[in-house]
Amino acid sequence: MDLAELAAALRAEARRTDQRRLLVLHGERDDCLDAAFTVVEAADVDDDRTALLSTREGVRFERHRPKHASRLLGTTREAVILDAFAEFSPNAVGRSVGAVDGGGLFVLLAPPLGEWPDRRDDFDESLAVPPFGLDDVSGRFRRRFVETLRTHPGVAIVSIGSDRGDGDTDRRGPDGADRIERDGLTGGEASPPAPGPTTPAGPAFPAVAYESCLTRDQSRALSSLEALRDPGSAVVVEADRGRGKSSAAGLAAASLAAAGRDVLVTAPSFAGASALFERARALLADLDVSVPVDGDREIAVVSSEVGGPEDATDDGRIRYLPPAEAVDAAGDADVAIADEAAALPVRLLAGLLDAPAAAFVTTVHGYEGAGRGFSVRFRDRLDESDRRVRDVRMEDPIRYARGDPVEGWAFRGLMLDARPAVDAAVADAAPETVGYRAVDPDDLLADEHLLSEAFGLLVLAHYRTEPDDLARLLDAPNLSLRALTHEGHVVSVALLAREGGLDATTREAMYDGERVRGNMLPDVLTSQLRDPDAAAPTGVRVMRIATHHAVRSRGLGSRLLREIEREVGDDVDYLGTGFGATPALLDFWADNGYRTVHLATTRNAASGEHSALMVAPTSDDGRALARRHARWFRERIGAVLSDALCDLDPDVVRSAMAACDAGGDAVVDVSEYEWRLTVAAAYGPGLADMAPRPFRRLALAHLLDGECDLAEPEERLLVRKVLQAHDWEFVTDELDYVSTAECMRSLGRALQPLVDRYGDTVAAAERERYE
Repeated sequence: MDLAELAAALRAEARRTDQRRLLVLHGERDDCLDAAFTVVEAADVDDDRTALLSTREGVRFERHRPKHASRLLGTTREAVILDAFAEFSPNAVGRSVGAVDGGGLFVLLAPPLGEWPDRRDDFDESLAVPPFGLDDVSGRFRRRFVETLRTHPGVAIVSIGSDRGDGDTDRRGPDGADRIERDGLTGGEASPPAPGPTTPAGPAFPAVAYESCLTRDQSRALSSLEALRDPGSAVVVEADRGRGKSSAAGLAAASLAAAGRDVLVTAPSFAGASALFERARALLADLDVSVPVDGDREIAVVSSEVGGPEDATDDGRIRYLPPAEAVDAAGDADVAIADEAAALPVRLLAGLLDAPAAAFVTTVHGYEGAGRGFSVRFRDRLDESDRRVRDVRMEDPIRYARGDPVEGWAFRGLMLDARPAVDAAVADAAPETVGYRAVDPDDLLADEHLLSEAFGLLVLAHYRTEPDDLARLLDAPNLSLRALTHEGHVVSVALLAREGGLDATTREAMYDGERVRGNMLPDVLTSQLRDPDAAAPTGVRVMRIATHHAVRSRGLGSRLLREIEREVGDDVDYLGTGFGATPALLDFWADNGYRTVHLATTRNAASGEHSALMVAPTSDDGRALARRHARWFRERIGAVLSDALCDLDPDVVRSAMAACDAGGDAVVDVSEYEWRLTVAAAYGPGLADMAPRPFRRLALAHLLDGECDLAEPEERLLVRKVLQAHDWEFVTDELDYVSTAECMRSLGRALQPLVDRYGDTVAAAERERYE
């Protein structure tokens, strides 16, 4: 059997089973590209149904660079060729393999497999963060990746252009050049078709919507989404990739818009919601009720009598907004739908519950995010709400038949199905029962069980863990892993990044605005906060920390941080972290000795949150770094809160400022005249609006030092009115005061202990006047 015959046989088996097959061509790049053309022709795949991901130009197929593989999202091809010689990354694999339709081929072009783990390319270059170089990057990910190719069913491997002279003439082509190492044929027969769609009795959605479904799973999901017609409902749809969940959401969105509902859609990007919009637009066209508005991102219903004249409307619509904007607009919509919800942070998902009805559609295993993580992180919020929740799990693939070996290979090769230990195995874990260990990447490579549990926890810890993160974990020289284990199971993990310790030339370039990969804290402190010496000390940043959901709130995360400090504290100048700021996270890090040095003035585009940077110094150089940045933070935060951070959650402000330590009391620089104004507002007939400056000084002093006994509502009032300078009506309404007058009186009462604590003799004498 030669290469052409193998390609034809793989294609025939893929068609017969309605599954996919993977063909690996390894050797020299030009030879592999030529062989890929042979494969496409022999497999009888049309050029316009083939996509090539490569940096090479001048090919006859549709071509994208591997780093642009996301452009294939929501599309299907009969053959996808991934050139792994340049710009190869795990993400490119995950994004491109999903575009292959049932009966199709995924063709991977690679260097000789035995040499591939030792070769370096552009992706490896991205892992070589200063002060490390390319030679410091390992090839563990590729070693494991190659092993999955050699052992998984449905994967064919052909060595191109290599006559090894081993005498295996039955496995080599007639010219003795190409050697078939695995034929990838499983002998599988056609699987029974998935159950067909059904239409429920008396559907609330148009019958044509159900007729548009492709599987019973999809029609069942659509039926559950009918609940969105009723305020107070929430629907969660979970599925692996290729089950038609986004299409089901699109059919539901169109049905709701046709009935006059305002449907708000969000996703990590519009590309992630494109399948939903495509399906919605098609259904509305069948109903003859829609017209596009504002390009592809909004559909307006201009006339409808769906279900009868009583449903006639002219104001239904479907519109896309980015996540942070969608949260602000949710309260004005009738229905909110989050597509790829697992790739969004919990805070944003919870914000969508401001809509009368909401749906959360997500991938269970995939680079878009982990559905299990979504369930663990978001389910508590959903259960605490007053929503009537319906859950739907879709199992039947649409693009290919069940048991597709390429899907199984992708799950294993990219660890898309990584999961932590089962709850029962760690249920008894406590700080005194666990052991601490530094997990070497070689240990992870040698132990799939350990790798799955550790990486599974990291997936749960972050809403945007992706396959590239697996390669970083195994190969990046600046990263390391620490874990707590209980009876052989991982219960808590921390991913650490070594930063700083940069030479003078690199530090100067960073100060002048050059981005230096993998040095997040030094980069921000140097380039944004203008500290030319910030990248000289060496630090360890806790990139992610995660504790098994079954044993949270037992102190395991804090135990892990203490062990890390004991282990590495003598070797670095500081420990640090950066994260989307919430009150709970700020308090957790503060309780573990980390202190605020910065709050980002813009929201993170993905999380919708302002990032906080915190450090815990471990040496004299680290303490000097922390002190000056804490001092600078205290000096600038007042002005920033009345400007760029005027809308920041007051509880985030309270926690961030309480966690700042500049090594001394805040200086309350208030003149004699200003004390008279301040005391009059606190104890007499004065008004805080007359001279904002002294009131801000007092509020800052208290929130930074925390020495006055104020209740949380009073501190929120100080933040919203005094520091963020919102008007009385806004503050009264947001903080639920019965009237503006009561809000003003409450501010006066909140100022009294501040006057008593920070006031001088002038303030004391003025107070006696009113007493």
